[in-house]
Amino acid sequence: MDIRDLKGVIPPIVTPVDENENVDEKGLIRVIDHVLDGGVHGIFVMGSNGEFYAMDEENQRRAIEITVNHVAGRVPVYAGVGEITTKACIRLVKQAEEAGADAVTLLTPMFIKLTDDELYDHFKKIADSTSIPVLLYNNPGKTANNISVSLLKRLAEVENIIGIKNTSLDFAQTIHFIEATREIENFKVLAGSDYYIYGTLAYGGAGCVAGTANVAPRLVADIYDKYMKGDLEGAMKAQYDLIPLRDTYNYGSFPVVMKDCLNLMGLDLGHPVMPIQHCSEEKMNELEAVLRNLDLIS
Repeated sequence: MDIRDLKGVIPPIVTPVDENENVDEKGLIRVIDHVLDGGVHGIFVMGSNGEFYAMDEENQRRAIEITVNHVAGRVPVYAGVGEITTKACIRLVKQAEEAGADAVTLLTPMFIKLTDDELYDHFKKIADSTSIPVLLYNNPGKTANNISVSLLKRLAEVENIIGIKNTSLDFAQTIHFIEATREIENFKVLAGSDYYIYGTLAYGGAGCVAGTANVAPRLVADIYDKYMKGDLEGAMKAQYDLIPLRDTYNYGSFPVVMKDCLNLMGLDLGHPVMPIQHCSEEKMNELEAVLRNLDLIS
C-alpha cells in the first residue's frame, strides 16, 4: 500500500452475522457497498465496531477475504488485529496478509498492563514479521495500555509502522502525537474519536477512523473532503451535524448502536454477538429520530 493512501475517512465496518454468529457474507457486502457509495477513503475490517473480539480466527479470515475481494482495490483495506500476546498477533497479521489486506491495524494489548519497553518490543516484533504496513490503534479506554508520546516517537521510526489511530477523548494527546511526529517522514495521525475529526485535520492530522461512517458515510466524508478543498465552514457544519449521531453510542452496550442504526436503515445485518443485546425499544425510537433528522430514513 502506498503511504499516500493513508488518509481520509476509514470506517471500522460492522460485521453482520447469521443465526450461528458467523460472518454473513451477503450482509457484509451490503455494508461495504453502503460505505463505498458514501465516498469513504478506506475500509477497516475486524475493528472494535466489527466485534473482532467475538470472532474466531476462521471468521476473521473470512471477513477479511470477503472485504478484500469485494472492495477489489477501490480503496485500501485495513485488517484489525487485537490479540493479547505477540505470538498470537503475528499469527493473525500473517493471516491478514495472506487474505490480501493492504495493511493491518494493531490494537494495544488488553487486560495485561505493559511498560513502554514491553509495548515497543511487542509492536516492533509484529511489524518486523510482515511486509505490509502497520497502523497502530491506541484505545486506552478499552484496553489496559496507553501509547505515550515518547513511545510513539520510537515506534514511528519503525519503517512499516505508518501511523496511529487515537481513540481517546483526550484531544490534547492527539495534538501531542501530531506534534511529536511532524518531522517523521511518512507517518500519519488519525482521529479515532468522531468528535475530533475537524480538530485533528486542523492540527495536521490525516483523517479519521470513524464508527459513525458506517451509518452516515457521506456526512463524515464531507468533513474531510470539504476541509481539504478549503471549505472550512462546510467541513465544520458537517462535523456539528455528526455530533447527534456520535452521541448515541451510549444508547446501548458498545458496539451495538451502529449495527442497530444500519438495521433501522434497512440493511438487515442481524443481531449483535451475545452477550451484547440490541438497544431497548425506547432507545431504538430515539435512534430513529436521529436518523430521520439526518435524512437517513424517511
